[in-house]
Amino acid sequence: MLSAVYRSTELRINPLAENNLNQAVDHYLQYIEVVRGYSAHTVKNYRRDLSKLIEFCSEYAIDDITRLNQSLLRQWVAALSREKLSATSIQRHLSSTRSLYKFLARTRSDLDDPTTGVKAPRTPRTLPKSLEPDQVNQLLNHHSETALMARDLAMAELLYSAGLRLSELVGANLNDLDRNEKIITVIGKGQKTRVVPVGGPALAALAEWMKHRPMGDEVIGYDSPLFVTQRGTRISPRAVQDRIRQLAIKHGMTQRVHPHVLRHAFASHLLESSGDLRAVQELLGHANIATTQIYTHLDFQHLAKVYDQAHPRAQKRNKRNTDS
Repeated sequence: MLSAVYRSTELRINPLAENNLNQAVDHYLQYIEVVRGYSAHTVKNYRRDLSKLIEFCSEYAIDDITRLNQSLLRQWVAALSREKLSATSIQRHLSSTRSLYKFLARTRSDLDDPTTGVKAPRTPRTLPKSLEPDQVNQLLNHHSETALMARDLAMAELLYSAGLRLSELVGANLNDLDRNEKIITVIGKGQKTRVVPVGGPALAALAEWMKHRPMGDEVIGYDSPLFVTQRGTRISPRAVQDRIRQLAIKHGMTQRVHPHVLRHAFASHLLESSGDLRAVQELLGHANIATTQIYTHLDFQHLAKVYDQAHPRAQKRNKRNTDS
């Protein structure tokens, strides 16, 4: 019977009955289950989210859908935050409420959507995992036994030494590397070119790798790929990820290591040593320094140390403390 009613193209809902929030939610849940064919799990999630809304409204003696407004929903968002719900969960609660009112608007043109303009807290951007310096040494301080081992070590060394993106490493050609000047030129996001210094260990690893070239049927030219497969073709991003992961496993590392982790380690270690956020931004190729601030992390003690060493008022304060 429900299926016949809800599948009708002339869906009719009693406006008076639908003013009741509980009844409106029941109608909506039946609709998404019967007409839209949502799974039982999805319907259960909607029911849980909307039950939280009903529970909150009941505290204000509100059971009429026309009485919900932006101010009340902002209070609800604040209440959900106080309950320690994550930003993602709060966004889902608001999305469920928005879907409810979108459904009701099909037959209630006079009904305003109270979720308009109401935003959940921003989902915090999670920091990529990094490696400690001793972990980097565990990964890289090895002699290459085969051509592929030499290539994999060279890739890992360059990722860490220059902080390259995976796409930049894969797209690099032999003529992009200047071993005399100890730099590599790469094309980053937005087809922007940047020049990055390359450290001594990475240059040594690259020189070792070049001893094994050409590979397979490869004919080396000026613009040949910097890293190739056994057949002599440009290595793929997926292959790089897999080889770096296997390199870490081979050397007894328990943390999952991939190219992005090495880029983050490069940024973290450089920033911790120099405190120069702008320089790290340039080396990483970030258009916005806010990205660098999120991408790199420093403990508070280090930040305080940089402040004490660099800020004039901090220096005066430290001098007074010493004098006293």
